[in-house]
Amino acid sequence: MLDLWIPLTIAAAFFQNLRSALQKHLKLRLSDAGATYVRFFYAWPLALIYCWSLSEFGGLAVPAANTLFLLYCLLGGISQIVFTFLLVWMFSFRNFAVGTTYSKTEVLQVAIFGFVLLGDTVTTLAAMAISLSLIGVMALSVAQTKMSVTNLFTSLTEKATLIGLASGVFMGASVVFYRGAALSLEAGSATMRAAFALAVSVVMQTVIMGIYLRVRDPGQLTAVVREWRWSSLVGIAGMLASICWFTALTLQNAAYVRALGQIELVFTFVASILFFKEKTKALEYAGIALIIAAILILVLWG
Repeated sequence: MLDLWIPLTIAAAFFQNLRSALQKHLKLRLSDAGATYVRFFYAWPLALIYCWSLSEFGGLAVPAANTLFLLYCLLGGISQIVFTFLLVWMFSFRNFAVGTTYSKTEVLQVAIFGFVLLGDTVTTLAAMAISLSLIGVMALSVAQTKMSVTNLFTSLTEKATLIGLASGVFMGASVVFYRGAALSLEAGSATMRAAFALAVSVVMQTVIMGIYLRVRDPGQLTAVVREWRWSSLVGIAGMLASICWFTALTLQNAAYVRALGQIELVFTFVASILFFKEKTKALEYAGIALIIAAILILVLWG
C-alpha cells in the first residue's frame, strides 16, 4: 500500500498545474502582482473553512500556536511571495531562459534547507532520485529553449542566472519553513497541523501582499475583486493544491515531496504530445525518462 504522502503529492501537482493555467488567463486582465494576489485573497476564507470543518465535523482539535510556529509561517509566507516576485522579474531579462533553468535547482535546495533547519536527512537512494530529478528537469528546460548546455556554465555570473538561483533559494526555503511550522506544533493529527499551518500562512500572505498592493498599486485591489469569477477558481484550485502540499510536507521529508512533485512536468509533457501534437526533442525524452526514474526510485525504495 502506498504511503499517504505519495497520492497527496501527485494530487498537489495536478491542482497546481490547474491553478497555473487559470492564472495565465487572469494575467490578461490583471498585473503580475494582481494575478499573484488572487491565489491568497480567494484562498484564505477556504483555508479557514477547511480548518474549521476538520474541527467541527472531523473531531480534530485545533493545536495551540507557539512563537516558533508563527515565525515559521511568517518566514514561509514571505519567502513564497519573494520567490514569486523574483520569478516575474526574471522574465523581463533577455536571457531569462537561463535563469528559469537555474530556478529549477529548488529540489536540491530544499534538501539542503531541510537538513540545516530541521535536521531532515535523505537515504542514499533518495539522494540519487533527487539528483536524477534535478538533471531531468534541467534537461527539459534546456531542450524547450534555444539555449545550449554550454550557456548554463558561461552565464553563471549574469543577472538573470543569479535571480533564478535566488528564486530557487526562496522557494526551497518556503517549503521547509512550512514543514517546520507544522512540525513545531506540539499536538494534533498531521491533517489538522497541516490545515492550521496553511490557514495561518495564507492569512499572513493575504495581509502582507494586500498592504503592498495598497501602497504600490491600489487599482489592482479593485481589479482583483472585479474579476471574482476567474479569481475564485484560482483560489479553489490553489487551495486544493495547498491542502495536499501541506499535508504531504507534514508527513514526509520536504525534499522527497518536492522531488515527487516534478511529476507535474510529466503530466504537461504527455498532454503536449497527446492533445497539442507538439514535436518532441530527444533531450526532452531523456529529461522525462530521468524524472520518471527518480519518481519510481522514491516511490518504491526511497
